[in-house]
Amino acid sequence: MFFLLFLAEVKMPSGKVDKPIIQDNRDGTVSVKYEPKEEGTHELVVKYNGEPVQGSPFKFHVDSITSGYVTAYGPGLTHGVTGEPCNFTISTKGASAAGLTMAVEGPSKVDINYHDNKDGTVSVQYLPTAPGEYHISVRFGDKHIKGSPYVAKVTGEGRKRNQISVGSCSEVTMPGVITDDDLRSLNASIQAPSGLEEPCFLKRMPTNNIGISFTPREIGEHIVSVKRMGKHIPNSPFKVTVMEREVGDAKKVKVSGAALKEGKTHTENIFSVDTRNAGYGGLSVSIEGPSKAEIQCTDKDDGTLNISYKPTEPGYYIVNLKFADHHVEGSPFTVKVAGEGSNRKREKIQRERDAVPVTEIGSKCKLTFKMPGITSFDLAARVTSPSNVTEDAEIQEVEDGLYSVHFIPKELGVHTVSVRYKDMHIPGSPFQFTVGPLHDFGSHLVKAGGSGLERGCVGLPCEFNVWTREAGGGSLAISVEGPSKAEIEFKDRKDGSCDVSYKVTEPGEYRVGLKFNDRHIPDSPFKVYISPDAGDAHKLEVQQFPEGNIQADAPYQFMVRKNGAKGELDAKIVAPSGTDDDCFIQAIDSEMYSIRFYPRENGIHAIHVKFNGVHIPGSPFRIKVGKDVADPAAVSASGSGLETVKTGHKADFIINTCNAGVGTLSVAIDGPSKVAMDCTEVEEGYKVRYTPLLPGDHYVSVKYNNMHIVGSPFRVSCEGDKLADVGAQETSTVVVDTVAKFSKGGKNAGIHMPTFKSDATQVTSKGMGLKKAFIGKQNTFTVNATDAGNNILYVGMYGPKGPCEEFTIKHTGRNNYNVSYSVRDRGQYILIVKWGDENIPGSPFQIDV
Repeated sequence: MFFLLFLAEVKMPSGKVDKPIIQDNRDGTVSVKYEPKEEGTHELVVKYNGEPVQGSPFKFHVDSITSGYVTAYGPGLTHGVTGEPCNFTISTKGASAAGLTMAVEGPSKVDINYHDNKDGTVSVQYLPTAPGEYHISVRFGDKHIKGSPYVAKVTGEGRKRNQISVGSCSEVTMPGVITDDDLRSLNASIQAPSGLEEPCFLKRMPTNNIGISFTPREIGEHIVSVKRMGKHIPNSPFKVTVMEREVGDAKKVKVSGAALKEGKTHTENIFSVDTRNAGYGGLSVSIEGPSKAEIQCTDKDDGTLNISYKPTEPGYYIVNLKFADHHVEGSPFTVKVAGEGSNRKREKIQRERDAVPVTEIGSKCKLTFKMPGITSFDLAARVTSPSNVTEDAEIQEVEDGLYSVHFIPKELGVHTVSVRYKDMHIPGSPFQFTVGPLHDFGSHLVKAGGSGLERGCVGLPCEFNVWTREAGGGSLAISVEGPSKAEIEFKDRKDGSCDVSYKVTEPGEYRVGLKFNDRHIPDSPFKVYISPDAGDAHKLEVQQFPEGNIQADAPYQFMVRKNGAKGELDAKIVAPSGTDDDCFIQAIDSEMYSIRFYPRENGIHAIHVKFNGVHIPGSPFRIKVGKDVADPAAVSASGSGLETVKTGHKADFIINTCNAGVGTLSVAIDGPSKVAMDCTEVEEGYKVRYTPLLPGDHYVSVKYNNMHIVGSPFRVSCEGDKLADVGAQETSTVVVDTVAKFSKGGKNAGIHMPTFKSDATQVTSKGMGLKKAFIGKQNTFTVNATDAGNNILYVGMYGPKGPCEEFTIKHTGRNNYNVSYSVRDRGQYILIVKWGDENIPGSPFQIDV
């Protein structure tokens, strides 16, 4: 049976495939033995139950005894993981080790340690700190040994990152008086002598004047432009001179403390940073390693900072310390952290996902999701096409708890599918659904949602959905890390969606990581708190939960029945802004409790009801407060700043929030370096401007009330010169509380007119009523617009004393209409028949009565 589970084969340099010998060691391990027949690089593929084991295929180099003195072998010549030592061995076969030279080149600087084993072999160890390809040269007496230089692929799997930024900007006061209202509608930018233009910030100074804050990067005369709606305000542009001592200089930053060489787990490892003589600049710290180390920053009032990090796992960490976008001396630092780990267990599964066939216009589109424990009556779905036509979509229950949304598209492009339960978007909604070929693909277009990414209970399946349809084909890796090992189950729906469930045996904090083609999907890893065994909590039930029109700043209540359960009940309400408030609990009798809550904001709130620390069934309960609730499905973003941008050049894009209610808009740009960014109000919403400093992919996330809008995160590729030092990925964010925006035409302009495609010249009309009319009779004619495309029929009639008495239009199918009218006065009438905005042939008609 064992050999059916394990499969191994070796691919030889000639391309031939050979089978090694597999031995079961009867201790949970397997030995693979192979006697090579050729020289050169071989590949070993090991599969378990048809899936490649982690690290497979393994590469190894085969040398012959006759090839000369020195040969090398070991895993460090072919692969490795960042932050973990890579090892290989050099066999000198009796030659002296003195003639050996070694070099490792790659994305990071590496320290090489070697040890002469005095048995004709030398053990070599190097530590890569960044993922990528490393070239390992082994020379003996100035000549490369056979197979050198070797290429080792180093992955960043298993790394956790944390970062913190401390801003320090130069401030200048702007001439003139500006009111607070003005401040919101102004935007400012500063242009350096080299032409680099960046957004800068306006703020009210203690003197009540307006200050401009920016990070000086160059010496000399800078030009500051302040504009309102694209036009310079009085006194703008004005000049600012930057002195040498003001320009941020990373070389002048002093760093001290043993914590940049070694650290301990579960303790605050402190080092200090002195930027007093380094001019103005922002300080950014990021730490990467086996755990997400908590970073804290204390500003001592003497111009120095104390920075501490607290890792939970031992191993090697990389500390990036940048000032004014350049590494300080010695950065990135490699720190060896010793001590006890938190004994976290990790389980991972990987599945290949095929790209879904291209969807055509008129074909049936389907989007599947699993939501156990709900009633399908409360589910509703709508689809908005690229030209802004919104239609209802059909929802079918495929099996218990599994639902699918069906619609038939009429145009190509990105559609928005909103799925709501009780008027609130389900996790993952609004969805992007492309009809026709995909415009972009990759991990940033994978969506995941479901209760299993928010909370769970020991011993019960925690379920969630993953949608990879928009991301194309690739491999999806799901990992669960925490106090106990997880059992992960995966079900593929074959339509670009899948559902995942995992079960754990210990309570505590878990991290669920989702990677697509080796890159985390948006918001991964997800932090999930698994509560202890449900105990009696499952007996409790909620009654009289408020429905309908719920307003902020008013009290509401519901009942909880204990059904004989013994223990403590507690409840809290979490607002859309993230603040939480306790609920007031009162015992009515031994079985019934009343829970009173008081929402203070508009938007979707969550009410957590726990019994003995465990969520009761259905908790947290989501509730919609207020009418103007922010709707991420109504928000869109567009502009050149979301397409291709250039380093050192200002880029911008518009976020349209018309008819999307009031909410919190947050924009984050994740890229190779920090970006200067600002967000100002414009007529249709908000304009975001930023200046990238390094080439490479930038990911722009736009969230409305904490939910991604369709298309977010947007992948923006940046070209140009490097204007900052390359370090770890860095995130820049800006958050705005929005005001209600309506498209032109006031509040009712929320209805987007469809884009009609029609031709009024193809409309025909006939009937006596187009020529002559009689008083007191029904005068009739017909209009046939079957071949004229889609539009609206407009008919109107005006006579000597005003409009005619009565008009009726009846649609008889396929854009055929019967029209009848009656008149009361004699004289000449004008009859207008329009198909959309255009008159049909013959219109306006003159009619004698």
